[in-house]
Amino acid sequence: MIPKDPAMLLSYVNLKLRDNYDSFATMCDDLDVDMAEIIEKLKSIDYEYDENTNQFV
Repeated sequence: MIPKDPAMLLSYVNLKLRDNYDSFATMCDDLDVDMAEIIEKLKSIDYEYDENTNQFV
């Protein structure tokens, strides 16, 4: 289960991306989570996925 709070979600997602996954899409598929929902939640706190660094910045 992923965090609902956007700030906690940011920390969780970036940790997972750094330690376990080579892309956001792979992480979402593996964890069976809605990519669009995560993007929207993190966009609400002004973070967007950067493919070059494989993290939300």
